[in-house]
Amino acid sequence: MEDGGRAHTAIAGWACMTLCLVSYVAAFSQGASLSACTDMMPRHLRVQLHSSNNNYVTVHTNVSFYFPGDKVPVTVRSTRDYMGFMLQARKVSNNEIAGTFIFLPPGSKLLTCFEGGDTVTHSDKSLKRNLSFVWKAPDQPIGDIKFFISIVQSYFVYWAKIESAVVAQGGQN
Repeated sequence: MEDGGRAHTAIAGWACMTLCLVSYVAAFSQGASLSACTDMMPRHLRVQLHSSNNNYVTVHTNVSFYFPGDKVPVTVRSTRDYMGFMLQARKVSNNEIAGTFIFLPPGSKLLTCFEGGDTVTHSDKSLKRNLSFVWKAPDQPIGDIKFFISIVQSYFVYWAKIESAVVAQGGQN
């Protein structure tokens, strides 16, 4: 009887752990969590951060400056497939998230970290490689910005806060 009780307890424990892990994994297959808004770090179990210096992903814009209210194309290029991402524009002066994204590729969705549409994340776990977005600058001057992306290659491997070159605000004194 004691062995049967242990076996039942072990099976129940395994089933509970499996259900918890599956629900935890599924939660991030449809985009980053709001808890990642500030540091852009995935909230997966036992993930391995890779150095942003040795990444295979780059963030490009086709402009070196913008004016308030401008629409800025942003392209993320990769030499490898990845499943998840989080993209933001941030002020160089204080690292605050700024502006909104107004064009997203398939497999992406808007996330509201501080203001509506200020962040883009994946909406599914399909493999991605090269993506194009359009970011709209606020109507008020905010200063120079950089785009940042965190990439999740697999559930256990990611790169955090890969940055673009500075995009200067035009017309500043």
